Amino acid sequence: MSFAPYLSFNGTCAQAMTFYAGVFAAKDLQIMTVSQAPAGSYPAVADQGFVMHSQLTVGGATLMASDNPEGKPVPQTGFSIHFTARVLASAESIFTELGDGGTIQMPFAKTFWSPGFGALRDRFGTNWMVSAPAD
Repeated sequence: MSFAPYLSFNGTCAQAMTFYAGVFAAKDLQIMTVSQAPAGSYPAVADQGFVMHSQLTVGGATLMASDNPEGKPVPQTGFSIHFTARVLASAESIFTELGDGGTIQMPFAKTFWSPGFGALRDRFGTNWMVSAPAD
């Protein structure tokens, strides 16, 4: 048993998950759009490219997402996705990539608990915390 974050987007799910797959070098990105579903099996939406489910796996953990079927903005607040990279250089690189076009909340730097840690909200509205493993 495990937890797996499930993100909700407002029409940008495919772009976000494709971006995340690139950042984390995920090779198993899956994106299912409304147009791929059997007729009548999903709430009616005008955009056939609307993502009804997507997922990718990194280091044995799954990240899943979809577009909000109600078509309303769904702010991603009250949580962050934490990622610990294998080495400091990778953590810093991933933080930089995720932060491109986003808002840095805590710059990536050495802390008392990690040789590198930072927090940000990416351009898709997802909150991230990125760490390097403790020495």
